[in-house]
Amino acid sequence: MKKVHITLQGKGGVGKSLVASLLAQYHLEKDQSILCIDTDPINATLSGYAAFSAKYIRLMDGTRLDERQFDQMMESILENDAHHVIDNGASSFIPLSNYLIENNAIEMLQAARKQVVVHSVITGGQALLDTLNGFSQLAQQLPENVQIVVWLNEYFGQISLDSKHFEEMKAYTENKHRIHGLIRIPKQSSDTFGKDIAQMLDSKLTFADIDHHPDFGLMAKQRLSMVKKTLFDQMTCII
Repeated sequence: MKKVHITLQGKGGVGKSLVASLLAQYHLEKDQSILCIDTDPINATLSGYAAFSAKYIRLMDGTRLDERQFDQMMESILENDAHHVIDNGASSFIPLSNYLIENNAIEMLQAARKQVVVHSVITGGQALLDTLNGFSQLAQQLPENVQIVVWLNEYFGQISLDSKHFEEMKAYTENKHRIHGLIRIPKQSSDTFGKDIAQMLDSKLTFADIDHHPDFGLMAKQRLSMVKKTLFDQMTCII
């Protein structure tokens, strides 16, 4: 069964595009057909990767969802026998979520034998409460046949509230039956791993690109290979 991966989170700047790029890279490494769609009206990050050939679709017309554009995107997904990765921006989080539910779009995809997987990012630091609320909203609204994968992004700090880790928080305990899996993006040393990752992301490069890239030394390539293994090993169990 082909999968339709959708990144959904109402808070911007928490790593949705990073997650989308990792999903695309994972499927490409498995030699699986993948079509990438970038719908972020503010930061079209995914379409900046040469490796993905992502199609940009402008879903938002000002502050409202352009339903005709969404219809075209849905038809493209239904017609193509491939995995899909859809990177969605924070500003279109509510309109797109509502459209998926109100138009039975998820049921249509399921009928076409496509598994919908929603990826929600939770991050530490100042955005913790916002991302927890965004995840809880999705878990309560999305149909039961949608798989929800939670990405715990520790880049901005430890994901902890009142000395409780995510698995002890109300957002998790009340919605754990909806969670298909957890993937942790661990915080790295800012002087080594952090700089390597930042350079890779800023240059819109994939892990595969790094292998033969002249701007990355042997040790940087080794560190990035370790990061890739940490993430892909977790994804293998879930994706």
